[in-house]
Amino acid sequence: MSYRLGVDVGGTFTDLMLISEDTGETFTAKVPSTPEDSSVGVLNGIARICDESGVDPQQIGRVMHGTTVATNAVLQGKGAKVGLVTTAGYEQTLQVARSFCPGGLGGWVTFNKNPLLAPLELTIGAEERMDANGKIVRELDEDKLRADLETLKATGEVEALTICFVNAYINDANERKAAAIARKVFADTPVSVSSEVVPEMQEYERTETTVMNSYVRPEMQLYIDNLQNALYKRMGEDTLLSLLRSDGGLASARSAADSPVNMLMSGPAGGVTGAIYFCSRAGYDNILTFDMGGTSTDVALIQNSKARVRRETFVGDVKVRAPSVDVRTVGAGGGSIAFVPELTGALRVGPESAGAVPGPAAYMKGGDKPTVCDANVVLGYLPSDVQLGGKMEISKEAAEKAVQTIADPLGISMLEAAEGIIKVANEAMFGALRLVSVEQGYDPRDFALVCFGGAGPLHGNAMGILSDAWPVIVPPGPGVLCARGDATTTVQDEATRTYIRLAQDVTADELLSDLKVLEERAAKALIEDGIAADDMEVEYQADVRYAGQAFEISVDFTEAELKERGVNVITEQFDDEHDQLFSFKLTDGHEILMIRAVVKAKGKDMAAATVGSADKDLKDCLIHESKFHYQGEWHDAPLYDRSLLHSGIVVPGPSIVMEMDSTTVILPGHEAEVDQVGNLLINPSK
Repeated sequence: MSYRLGVDVGGTFTDLMLISEDTGETFTAKVPSTPEDSSVGVLNGIARICDESGVDPQQIGRVMHGTTVATNAVLQGKGAKVGLVTTAGYEQTLQVARSFCPGGLGGWVTFNKNPLLAPLELTIGAEERMDANGKIVRELDEDKLRADLETLKATGEVEALTICFVNAYINDANERKAAAIARKVFADTPVSVSSEVVPEMQEYERTETTVMNSYVRPEMQLYIDNLQNALYKRMGEDTLLSLLRSDGGLASARSAADSPVNMLMSGPAGGVTGAIYFCSRAGYDNILTFDMGGTSTDVALIQNSKARVRRETFVGDVKVRAPSVDVRTVGAGGGSIAFVPELTGALRVGPESAGAVPGPAAYMKGGDKPTVCDANVVLGYLPSDVQLGGKMEISKEAAEKAVQTIADPLGISMLEAAEGIIKVANEAMFGALRLVSVEQGYDPRDFALVCFGGAGPLHGNAMGILSDAWPVIVPPGPGVLCARGDATTTVQDEATRTYIRLAQDVTADELLSDLKVLEERAAKALIEDGIAADDMEVEYQADVRYAGQAFEISVDFTEAELKERGVNVITEQFDDEHDQLFSFKLTDGHEILMIRAVVKAKGKDMAAATVGSADKDLKDCLIHESKFHYQGEWHDAPLYDRSLLHSGIVVPGPSIVMEMDSTTVILPGHEAEVDQVGNLLINPSK
């Protein structure tokens, strides 16, 4: 019997899901994250899940991993010292950037610019020049470059090198020559080349993206090597390690180490993939995802079971040209700390979090500040009299003591303070949901709301009330859904080319010929990872704008659609999307800026697991009689064991459904039905 393992590293917990490819049976585990070295938490989790499931580690053939290593390296400023080789005269590209200071009028007065990822003292200009049409104006002076690189190496400071020449996206001849010289001079130092990492127009964005790739590359390479070696010792050298890309696809360990810039939003993408997996099987193709963890909440909008993908990724104040699932994040999670500023005397929640250590006060790991988790314990939403799967003890007394520190300065009762904390957190998360729905031209009432993450199901019903998005869907294993998403997605890669042509001047045959070249380039990476051509599927994309616009919209299409409808398949989709976002569209002037081919490995169908026991009724699923506080009143709230619930059972509110990795609250006036996939569907009572 073979298994695949999904692993998701969060700010508070590391989640694991082990899936049998033959039976669909799943096993889950959560262990505390280890921020100082996340691989330690991963290995601890693997040991626990194998021990609890009785599965021999040698039976695990694939490990799919969502990681925050690259993200943390950027946020914490712990990346490599990067040397930059650019065209002579363009050494200041990163410094000049877009000449933009964030903030209102006069924002430059208070703006403190962060240090460059590639400092000027480690930047050299190469004597070469390519014009805008790809014609070589000046051949690369190889002798001078070699001498300059030797001088740069002698500083002993460069840990990663970047090569980015002007207009190299259209002709990379000089970059390839420079890369060959650099790899000889710097030997084992990783070299990132812009025409390989991001062959796209706009010099600043291309330079910043390639430098970012170099900045996180040594850290990512070290992490992957250490983890892979540890997995080989435990599971055998046939084990395949894959890492989740920011756009929701998987990359092999080799590819991830070479292009870590594509892993910057690896963590949030797993939850979106997992949500699509369950909701599409239940017939819900248009969903809003709501992933509430210990540190933050991530939200996204899914249409036709496809996540919206941005062509740019933001990490801190750095923007890079790399595709990522359009996830918006707000600093409100189960561990978000509540406080009352002396200046305003108004209750605030987050963005500071108690994290994994010391954690919320209720966890009794040394934390004493009031958090959203503590408020849930005080109100009874997170029961302290029945522990989470018997794995974690929760102290209501410690939570009450912490929340009292909020009640006292506000002059209200402890229960009112706890409800206030929950309401403030809910409003912050609802604001994030509006960002991906209302502000994008979509009505949340046209979508189902999928809540997951360790804390998502606690707040899901309340978020449904705020957004009026029904049903509220709680998928199986919501606390480890990101790990499920990691385990059920497929390997993919893409190739891009700058196009800049009016759609009216391009024929379908010409466009398809250009796309086929990109398809071959993207497929090469998968072939190197041992994936046969027959096991791949291809999708094309084009970035389009009306001539003269400063932004573009990406549209997807297939080879069959292009052959059937011609270039209109692109322009008509663009018009519809433009009308959705801005309430108008034009009839001509469509400019195709970029084209790309996305190649994916075909997904392997796994057997479906059984849902609950059909011979049990709701009374057989009862764990304990409890109560919770809602809208100023206490309500009797029975606790049910989710593992015993089966398709067709209806759980009336007020009640609480318990499982190892999360807790679902069903509020008064609502009910939850179990569907054939195992989802809990929460709706207002009939």
